[in-house]
Amino acid sequence: MNKALETLADAVPDGALLAVAQDAVGVSMAATRALVMRGARDLHLLCVPIGGIQADVLIGAGCVRTVETSAITLGEHGTGPRFAAALRAGSITMRDATCPAIHAALQAGEKGIPFIPLRGVLGTDLLASRHDWKVMDNPFAPGDPVVLLPAIRPDVALFHAPAADRHGNVFVGRQRDLVTLGHAARRTLVTVEAVIEGNLMDDPDRAPGVLPALYVDHVALAPGGAKPLRFADAYGDDQASLARYAAMARTREGFDTWLAEWLGAPMAAAS
Repeated sequence: MNKALETLADAVPDGALLAVAQDAVGVSMAATRALVMRGARDLHLLCVPIGGIQADVLIGAGCVRTVETSAITLGEHGTGPRFAAALRAGSITMRDATCPAIHAALQAGEKGIPFIPLRGVLGTDLLASRHDWKVMDNPFAPGDPVVLLPAIRPDVALFHAPAADRHGNVFVGRQRDLVTLGHAARRTLVTVEAVIEGNLMDDPDRAPGVLPALYVDHVALAPGGAKPLRFADAYGDDQASLARYAAMARTREGFDTWLAEWLGAPMAAAS
């Protein structure tokens, strides 16, 4: 196995609250494969704010105990089949959320405050299942209810980014969700398309899109590390591969066959 990816996977302890990015932002499928190969277990998977094939694979491989998300979808290929099967079987705990709620709770974690108010879930049935969300009056306007969400501070944030330098600074570009993840998480693990010379913080054009090394614990070089998903301008999604996964993963046997093939494929290059 790629040693850098193996080291990265070893930094995600069993039972960790693991926050991952959505498909369009920067999913590390290379690290996902390393986690499966390591045999990660009992993860609390936080999808920010929705999950896709990454979440479905981790669930199907038995790595996940709890899922917190607003959706797990393969886009035009439908709901994640192993996610749906796990829900039916009761083998995972589901913590329903909404996109604004996940973003707001992470922002509270980023700011180091214990909770954050949100109005958008008032009147929904989510409040019946999310007992950790509290309704109270706005202290500045009695009779004006708000929902208080506890801050989310992931144990580990995991994502894929375009580049890092040898100082550990990571270029995320305009994907500000990744900056929030890096700020909120106790540890941040990143796979990248390239490792560049020099210091990204010295480049006035790229520095505004850099997550400083202060917030980054481990970087692994993994060219093509988001495939079969698209990634920025580097490559598009592989719809044939995604369709094949969706079809095979409808059954336990089909998923196991797909997983064995995927794990047997060559790993991405090490840094």
